Amino acid sequence: MQKFIHPLTSEWEALIERPTASFDDLKDLVLEVFKQVQNRGDEAVLEYTKEFDKIQLQTLQVSPEEILNGVNAVPKELKKAIQIAKSNIEAFHKAQKTKTVKVEIQSGVNCWQEKHPIEKVGLYIPGGSAPLFSTILMLAIPAQIAGCEEIVLCSPPNIQGKLPNEVLYAAHLCGLNKIFKVGGIQAVAGMTFGTESIPSVYKIFGPGNQFVNVAKQLATRYNVAIDLPAGPSELLVVADETADADFVASDLLSQAEHGPDSQVILVTTKESFLEKVIKAINQQLQNLPRKKIAQKALENSKMIVLENDEIAVTFINSYGPEHYIICVENEKYYVDKVRNAGSVFIGNYTPESAGDYASGTNHTLPTNGYSKQYSGVNLDSFTKAITFQKISKKGIQDLGESIELMAAAEGLQGHKNAISIRLKKINNEA
Repeated sequence: MQKFIHPLTSEWEALIERPTASFDDLKDLVLEVFKQVQNRGDEAVLEYTKEFDKIQLQTLQVSPEEILNGVNAVPKELKKAIQIAKSNIEAFHKAQKTKTVKVEIQSGVNCWQEKHPIEKVGLYIPGGSAPLFSTILMLAIPAQIAGCEEIVLCSPPNIQGKLPNEVLYAAHLCGLNKIFKVGGIQAVAGMTFGTESIPSVYKIFGPGNQFVNVAKQLATRYNVAIDLPAGPSELLVVADETADADFVASDLLSQAEHGPDSQVILVTTKESFLEKVIKAINQQLQNLPRKKIAQKALENSKMIVLENDEIAVTFINSYGPEHYIICVENEKYYVDKVRNAGSVFIGNYTPESAGDYASGTNHTLPTNGYSKQYSGVNLDSFTKAITFQKISKKGIQDLGESIELMAAAEGLQGHKNAISIRLKKINNEA
């Protein structure tokens, strides 16, 4: 990890850059894949799966038999762990339900808002070297709580041309049956346009690599919504001498092992603390099965010493981390000053891994600084708010003149007439 001691504010822009390709660097490839999938459907998806994933598939959809075999192959202990996680995630997301908001604005003017589920949603589940079956829980559970009618799941096949047993079990546990062995750009394109096998959806959810992130953003050009821009994983830890260096090192490595384009950041006001963390990282790294991946990610990562808490907080909010761990003596100050973060983890005994799996919060979060504009996935992500209003005869009489004056001022006579005609008829009835 690179070390920066008291960097100038003018240097911050470079410090908060992520090690990812730009949208413009990838869009041409993504657009070409989209074009082919739109025009040729399954045929194009199968071709790209062979080209990108080196897998020759005959069919895209996972059969009921494959699901059953996968479910049966998962060890009982892991099934129990997944069930506990499912229960906690359900509890937290059920608590996010809101009541219908009803207001009598003035006499005879009633307005209300209702939440309705998005009917058709697509879930993208990353695969590759680390199939993230936990993401199924994070997306399928709130989708079901919200009441989405059709839930489509896409995930890249492994080298055997199958989905991992754990993925199939988690999908089965969540009641999903439209499961497809397809990943990357072609999966997003398939859910955008629909193919002979893959249904089109109204909104696509789920994290992915740089290509998936760009594909999701391009999907919005074709009237498909997305949850948020969610690319390579990232973590920022703020810590001082009261933190446990071993804990901090383990948290940094937990995210570094996601992929070579992941980024982890350590922020501290105590330079002496850095050496303790560096020593702990070097020790723990030796026993990490994904050592090479983590090492590559660490090359893109930084340790930053800042002068005081105020400057540290300002820098952290400028960075806008996906995951943010606070392990400092002045905990309340940092918590109260959070402005931009996907999810926050407080204290020495709250590792980011807890949120990734089983504490109940959602781990599908904005990356690359998008926490400044986006929330992480939550129950509302799977719904849309519809407003209603009903105005009585007395209500339109009392409100009508204000509407007429405003419509006339905007030069919209038709709008004014819609009020005037009603008021005239009411007056004639009197």
